[in-house]
Amino acid sequence: MKAGVLLVDKPSGYTSFDVIAVLRGVLHERRLGHTGTLDPMATGVLPVLVGSATKAADILPENEKRYKASFATGFCTDTQDITGRVTHRTDTFPRTQEIQGVLPDFRGALMQTPPMYSAVSIGGKRLYELARQGIELEREPRRVDIYRLELSDYDPDTGKGSLEVSCSKGTYIRTLIDDIGKRLGCGAVMTALTRTYSQGFKLEDCLSLDEIKALSDPQSVLIPTERLFECYKAAHLGEKQAQMYKNGVRLDISRINMPDVPAGGVVRVYSPDEFLGLGKAMDDGTLKVYKNFWR
Repeated sequence: MKAGVLLVDKPSGYTSFDVIAVLRGVLHERRLGHTGTLDPMATGVLPVLVGSATKAADILPENEKRYKASFATGFCTDTQDITGRVTHRTDTFPRTQEIQGVLPDFRGALMQTPPMYSAVSIGGKRLYELARQGIELEREPRRVDIYRLELSDYDPDTGKGSLEVSCSKGTYIRTLIDDIGKRLGCGAVMTALTRTYSQGFKLEDCLSLDEIKALSDPQSVLIPTERLFECYKAAHLGEKQAQMYKNGVRLDISRINMPDVPAGGVVRVYSPDEFLGLGKAMDDGTLKVYKNFWR
């Protein structure tokens, strides 16, 4: 099975693992993984790792993610989205200027408390499992970064609108909306969510599950694994250097065709024929294997 990244436009109603289960049947490949969970109600960019590309799952660069999120004001729910039980209702809608006025407070570095209905694990238990039992635990706030937050549309007569968000990995958009609603004093919940950008891939590059199923050769649309690491500089090895590298030998950086990187820095490593994986620059001036992807 060819390795690479399959760009999926996740449908609403599917968990990220539901998508993996469907693709295992389509691709006839057990080694599948994804680069970041999307809530069942969410749609959009879900990069799926195929074959040896699954080795990238734990070393992916911390790239930004972008979303378009719809919301409704005037109430709160226990899940912070439209699927939950209403816990508070005001039925008052803020003015457009009021929303615009609080958004600057939610840009930049924030401390965000993960919601109870999330896959975060505490004491070996998923929070959503505890939440379904009516149990609520104290959660430690985590730092997230909101690079861009804009109100893209809003109707003050219905209290409904949408936001465009660019943020760091681990940001809960429904929690962001819940926090904004609390700041406004009226409450707000997420009603829809689409991830438009993740790991350097755009929504327009993705295929629906139906489109993937209809392909005569689904492997033909796999994106090369190295695309996940385009943020790193490239090191190019000669044939002998490549063989030594694949045998685990540390190479003298001064003899390698590669740009300057600090000790501890990561680079993409290429032989004359293929992408070998990621290498790490060491304090002693050598390059060692960090993660291999060679065939």
